[in-house]
Amino acid sequence: MRRVFFIFLLFTFHLSLFTAVQAKVYIDITSPAAAKVPLAIYDLSGAAGKEISGILRDDLVFTGLFTCVDKAAYIESVSQPFSAANWTSMGIEAVVKGSVTEDKGLTVSIRLFDVTEGKEILHKEYQAEKDLARPLAHTIANDIYTVFTGQQGIFRSRIMFVGERRGAKDLYLSDWDGHRSRKLGLKASIILSPHWSSDGNRAVYSSERARRWGIYLLDFKKMTERRIFVSKGTNLAGDFFPDKNAFVFSSSKEGSPDLYIYQIDTGKLRRLTSSFGIEVSPAVSPDGGAIAFVSDRGGSPQIYLMRSDGSEVRRVTFEGNYNTSPAWSPKGDRIAFSGRRGGKNQICIVKPDGSELIQLTDRGNNEDPSFSPDGRYLSFTSDRDGAKGVYIMRANGESQERVTPKDLKAFGPRWSPR
Repeated sequence: MRRVFFIFLLFTFHLSLFTAVQAKVYIDITSPAAAKVPLAIYDLSGAAGKEISGILRDDLVFTGLFTCVDKAAYIESVSQPFSAANWTSMGIEAVVKGSVTEDKGLTVSIRLFDVTEGKEILHKEYQAEKDLARPLAHTIANDIYTVFTGQQGIFRSRIMFVGERRGAKDLYLSDWDGHRSRKLGLKASIILSPHWSSDGNRAVYSSERARRWGIYLLDFKKMTERRIFVSKGTNLAGDFFPDKNAFVFSSSKEGSPDLYIYQIDTGKLRRLTSSFGIEVSPAVSPDGGAIAFVSDRGGSPQIYLMRSDGSEVRRVTFEGNYNTSPAWSPKGDRIAFSGRRGGKNQICIVKPDGSELIQLTDRGNNEDPSFSPDGRYLSFTSDRDGAKGVYIMRANGESQERVTPKDLKAFGPRWSPR
């Protein structure tokens, strides 16, 4: 488990922030008609500086809220004082300048200027170890994003997924964009999708070991991994309840798969469903009050909802004969799922009342959706390029791109809660 903790530490670093200037909110991210902000982002000095600048551009452009102007069009040199007059005629609305000092570590100073108002709106200094340039750049991108939107960015978030290379399966952690991917050293013949706790410090996952299906708990703070539940049949972990030491899971220990709640500190079980059908893939709503799950009680696998005590069960999906893998948006206003359309699985979203169903993908088979912490993006599994890989996209289906290498079979991604 020491290796697990070491890998977890790779995604954490010390950061010093010295000064910041608060600014107005420039972009209403809830407006579908919001115009993109044209940015000029200078290359910072040195190899690390160039890398950081490139990551800033990639992060901000992926959001769909910004465009980055070609550096060849810049009139003002990086050493010149900022002058709004140099940018107004080009339609540039904001300029990012900065410097990098490399000694024992990295010290990066960033200044963000509002062209329209002709003033500095962000000035911060960041410090990190030299091998942590990527997370440092993601932190800067978060700060720039927050200045413009008033919301937290997702660029320091992570994705956990199952990876398989040369027949060996393991759990992997990567940055949100797939970089700095590391396996956790939890090899087993079968490993299924992990599920984060609401604070991001723990995860549960299912694995078959010695011909028995168990549910395992990773605790990154305590540096431990332990099996917390095992029984006859198949046991498949589901979501944690928010801010509780409990999670929901599916088990066939009594025959056909049903849903249960497991209390980690006491080991107590509470059965939620009891039917002759199959009940799997439970997903807990952000407020903990409802559970989405898959059942074939109506004849084919469909998405259902119930209260967290097992009452008031109702069907959500009616289009298509095979709908699985529900995942809640952080606000609880959408459920993403995988639905069979035209013989292939596609990612769709729907409101909890079953209305406004939208299909987001149309290439290959697409499964295992998971929302980003802000609900504006989705990770998912796709085989569109051959072997399964982890992809990300905006929650409206735009900018679909693979984030895991093609030589790694990857599936079951779960985006971290923060």
